[in-house]
Amino acid sequence: MLLNVQGHEAYCYSGGKAFDAALPTVVFIHGAQHDHSVWILQSRWFAHHGFSVLAVDLPGHGRSGGSALPTVEALADWLLALLDAAGAQQAMLVGHSMGSLIALEACARAPQRVSKLALVGTAYPMKVSDVLLDAAKNAEQTAIDMVNIWSHSTIAQKPSNPGPGFWVQGGNRRLMQRIGRRNPELVFYTDFSACNAYAGGEAAAAKVACPTLFLLGKRDMMTPPRATAALAKAIPHGKTVLLDNCGHALMAEQPDAVLEALAGFARG
Repeated sequence: MLLNVQGHEAYCYSGGKAFDAALPTVVFIHGAQHDHSVWILQSRWFAHHGFSVLAVDLPGHGRSGGSALPTVEALADWLLALLDAAGAQQAMLVGHSMGSLIALEACARAPQRVSKLALVGTAYPMKVSDVLLDAAKNAEQTAIDMVNIWSHSTIAQKPSNPGPGFWVQGGNRRLMQRIGRRNPELVFYTDFSACNAYAGGEAAAAKVACPTLFLLGKRDMMTPPRATAALAKAIPHGKTVLLDNCGHALMAEQPDAVLEALAGFARG
């Protein structure tokens, strides 16, 4: 599904069903150097169980045009404009990593537009080390390898991967490489810089009144569960779910557990 958002084409995967704004809408927002495909299991399930789905490619990512936007605030404005373009008056926002900051900021800017808020693999502040920022700018493959190592709890998911023959780390590596090849404008560095610079998290969280879920990996080294303390304090009504044997790449390492948590939250 292609929409015109802020003068550029924006791609949204609708889960194999035509988007229907009359149904409850769920918007899935990916993280740095990713696209809609990280949500493939969850987005398809929601689309076939009574929801309309928009799994977005952020600007400059995947099939969406334009340049990667440099701030979380600009990305939140883009997301709200996308809801307008789709004709969705209200939506449940589900964001992973950088996407969780975008969802949080969008919720603070337009609380009446957000029915529920799910923050997956989140943290605030979401600081990025100087070493990783430099690699993202000057040695992208090194940055991809660093993030892959830190995002997964093990090199071989146990007891077995839900998709036999599928290499979790290798799939993520290829996706990040593909994003970099499709857009030479230092998308990874722009994404990481936006996360690193975002300073409005606590103020945004204080404005969140809708039901909120923190969905975290117990073995996450990129955004460890303790790094959600400021957000959890500012959103005292938020519910926290911790997934075992799981790092930052929650949707790849524990896809069924992520789906179960999100489906229960959406229907609760």
